[in-house]
Amino acid sequence: MSQTIKEWPTADRPRERLASLGPRALSPRELLAILIETGTPAVGVRPARSALDLAGSLLQHFSEMEGGGSLRRIMTSSLTEICSVPGVGPAKATKVLAALELGRRASDEARPERERLRSAADVYQRMRLALRDLRHEEFHVLLLSTQNEVLRDLQITRGTLDASLVHPREVFRPAIAEAAASVILVHNHPSGDPTPSAEDRAVTRQLRAAGQTIGIEVLDHVVMGEGRYVSFAEGGMME
Repeated sequence: MSQTIKEWPTADRPRERLASLGPRALSPRELLAILIETGTPAVGVRPARSALDLAGSLLQHFSEMEGGGSLRRIMTSSLTEICSVPGVGPAKATKVLAALELGRRASDEARPERERLRSAADVYQRMRLALRDLRHEEFHVLLLSTQNEVLRDLQITRGTLDASLVHPREVFRPAIAEAAASVILVHNHPSGDPTPSAEDRAVTRQLRAAGQTIGIEVLDHVVMGEGRYVSFAEGGMME
């Protein structure tokens, strides 16, 4: 019987590793194994081979050919050439070719213009309409590039801000997955008064310390009120 990814130890399963760490943490071999999905059964003296084994054979086969890296060689090869690798049939080969072609097309797409945040006022203008009329608190995190471009806007919690509910994992796991260089914290005060509370300060200290540990800086925490805001960075409260 062929081996499937589900039969591997959890720590070794590329699919589970991708779900917990993001696709950038996986090697080309692991990514190909997810596409290949199943291995081959033992036949006679030939042992069974996992999808990871087949992915390794595929990369090795094309790395030995002239013309550049193995992934690029696979992408430009015919279905017949890919199927020449033992254990890789038409079904597996078409999945691999389709995935590589999607990657090629994605790289050809023009990158959309991303909003760049230069100040707390920019943060306020970006978030004010989304948070202005809410009757509850929402805590958001803006993931930024090295150029302070907004990569993503994540809503982390809904309801009263509480340091026990804002776990650094929920903030920094997506930041790592997006390769964010820094983050900005944003939340609203439904009362309209943006004066930071003791809990706001506690959340900021907790996340700033976590960010320093993993190398993703918390640039600011902007508290939104009615027609005004308070910036921790501008107020010297980020120390």
